[in-house]
Amino acid sequence: MTNKIINNGFSGVIIFVWMAINIFLFVWYYFYYDQRPEFFYTRHLLGSALSWARAPAAVLNFNCMLILLPVCRNLLSLIRGSLMCCSRTMRKQMDKNLAFHKLVAYMIALMTAVHTIAHLLNVERYNNSRQGAYDELSEALSDLEDADNTTYLNPIRTTSLNPQQIPTYFAFTSIAGLTGVVITLALILIITSSMEVIRRSYFEVFWYTHHLFVIFFAGLVIHGIGGIVRRQSNLSQHNFTFCQNLTEEWGEIPECPYPQFVGGPAMTWWWVLGPMIIYACERLLRLIRYAQKVQYRKIVMRPSKVLELQLVKKGFKMDVGQYVFLNCPAISKLEWHPFTMTSAPEEDFFSVHIRSAGDWTDKLIEIMQKLPEGAQGPKMGVDGPFGTASEDVFDYEVSMLVGAGIGVTPFASILKSIWYKFKDNNPKLHTRKIYFYWLCRETHAFEWFADLLQMQEKEMEERGLGDLLTYKLFLTGWDESHTNHVMVHFDEDTDVVTGLKQKTHYGRPNWDKEFDQVRKENPTSTVGTFLCGPAALATVLEKKCAKYSDVDPRKTKFYFNKENF
Repeated sequence: MTNKIINNGFSGVIIFVWMAINIFLFVWYYFYYDQRPEFFYTRHLLGSALSWARAPAAVLNFNCMLILLPVCRNLLSLIRGSLMCCSRTMRKQMDKNLAFHKLVAYMIALMTAVHTIAHLLNVERYNNSRQGAYDELSEALSDLEDADNTTYLNPIRTTSLNPQQIPTYFAFTSIAGLTGVVITLALILIITSSMEVIRRSYFEVFWYTHHLFVIFFAGLVIHGIGGIVRRQSNLSQHNFTFCQNLTEEWGEIPECPYPQFVGGPAMTWWWVLGPMIIYACERLLRLIRYAQKVQYRKIVMRPSKVLELQLVKKGFKMDVGQYVFLNCPAISKLEWHPFTMTSAPEEDFFSVHIRSAGDWTDKLIEIMQKLPEGAQGPKMGVDGPFGTASEDVFDYEVSMLVGAGIGVTPFASILKSIWYKFKDNNPKLHTRKIYFYWLCRETHAFEWFADLLQMQEKEMEERGLGDLLTYKLFLTGWDESHTNHVMVHFDEDTDVVTGLKQKTHYGRPNWDKEFDQVRKENPTSTVGTFLCGPAALATVLEKKCAKYSDVDPRKTKFYFNKENF
């Protein structure tokens, strides 16, 4: 438990505060509408469904205020940069932005469901009251008109239609009803297209339907203008305690004038205006960056259908492990895709490695393969760079880097930067040991990265720093012919797959063994564990970080960090 608190304690505090605010808003507004005297007559028509509709609305406003902020990448990078002087625990929260975005989205979905169901019951009760299905007071309240110094309470004014058709008519002719239908449909499409299977297999569907958030927020701001939930405005003249049983004498005796009602002001825009402005600035900045010229320095096709792009952009500055969003108008003017940079900050260009993993990447690779040698590629928009967990790698005295497949890309940047820092004798480098693990399913995937490791291996040996970097490559898939080839060349000094002195391991790592070894070799160190890979592996590594961290602050601590895009 203590080790989990070390890795997730502050995140737990944030979630606790967020949940506490949600509960407070729900309970506060539930009892506000359930107890306030100005809603006495409204409650008589609607019952407890009034409170069950309004309490989720308050929670929705709060979460709709939050939902855009975690995806404002420039804002997060700005905050992350300003926290560089603060503790790593604070900065780690910036790397969990998408997890928080999803959590807020789940709350919005839940509260929307409760809010919608409650209002469906409200419309039914309004309609029944209009038809005289309830008591005399409900009928009198529903018959109030906008005449003779009275105001209505029941928003259903139509009586000429079939009673069974009136709720549907009201839903598609009133501002609240129509906008409610639109934003609910938009939310359903956004949530369903965000499922893992859709996002992985049909990213374009996810991308385009997610932009229905524009319609969602527009409808959300307009939704409350109709003011269908109304409160009594003349409590001092009309005492409901005395007058509720004297409906036939309303307006006839001075003690009981007609009750007057007003709709509440639209409040959602108070909550969401600020985040909407921040997000609009975010998109404007993206547009400005898109207009800036990007030149191709080099285009290389690597093994395993991996495309390397070396790009140059005026004024572009990066740090290790950061990522950019790329847009190729020749493929789609609207789609932006994230890619971790594999270059080092010390280089005069920035590079990305793009694996074939969908329609967009397949089309980009196809375009690049058709280019004449030395030609410039199609126009490329670049947004970024943006910070990630890997930026903190040099803040730890010991780091474990774990990459799976193309997930090695942020660590290519880190290893290159280490090489430059030692080459230049950079005094700011505090890291004294790095453990690098790379898991791949096929041998070809190692090829494009092996030259960097060979250079690192040679350079470190020449400088007497061979102990700085320990790397282990794991091949998780192979066939019989490869096995026979390895057996024949088993006694050679270099590995038959990579050409490195460190031999390739076959199968998956024994993480208990690896963590135990790191702990024994660094008995008093703070170890940063960084992963760029699948969620299943993240779960395993996070548990191992908790398991092998020592409660004693003087001994080894493991902190888990994962790349999120």
